[in-house]
Amino acid sequence: MEENRESNMPDLLDLQEFDEEALKKESEEVLNMRLLTAENAVFARTEGGFLSLKFEEKTYDRVGVYLTFPLTNPGEYISIREADEKAKEIGMIQSLKDMPKEVQDMIQEQVRLRYFMPVIRKVMEVKDEYGYAYWHVQTDFGSCRFTTNMGGDAVVALGEARYQITDIDGNRYELPDLYALSVAERKRLDLFI
Repeated sequence: MEENRESNMPDLLDLQEFDEEALKKESEEVLNMRLLTAENAVFARTEGGFLSLKFEEKTYDRVGVYLTFPLTNPGEYISIREADEKAKEIGMIQSLKDMPKEVQDMIQEQVRLRYFMPVIRKVMEVKDEYGYAYWHVQTDFGSCRFTTNMGGDAVVALGEARYQITDIDGNRYELPDLYALSVAERKRLDLFI
């Protein structure tokens, strides 16, 4: 039995070295930021409404668009990634305004889909029951009802009077200015903000 273990040891070491080399190569690729520009990247809409990319002689049938700074600087440092579970970065658009207008429109369309966040314009009612808050609000997309957890980080301050609210399903809502609400609406939010 002991001989068998020793004979398997080199195989395990070889496997470990292979994994280390693969990890090293992957780390180098991650650290090598590739900028996507109007000259080296060709974006197109797919039939299904997604985004494809041709970059460095390679065509990606579908890519994902991720904002590095979604709340503070959505037009810069936009990460374009493979559309699989690993979401490996292909490259980065340094500034969206440097891309052609049709590419800007396609990227912004994908951003709106990924970062859909209705803006709360009016707070009709907020009830606290059994550790949950039940919200009824008016948003820029109409009337909406959603539920949040009472504890944790359901309501996060993004500035002095700006808040992001995340419901139990992971949907996000923005309250851009608490002080733009009426006194009665702000009183409804006393427990939550």
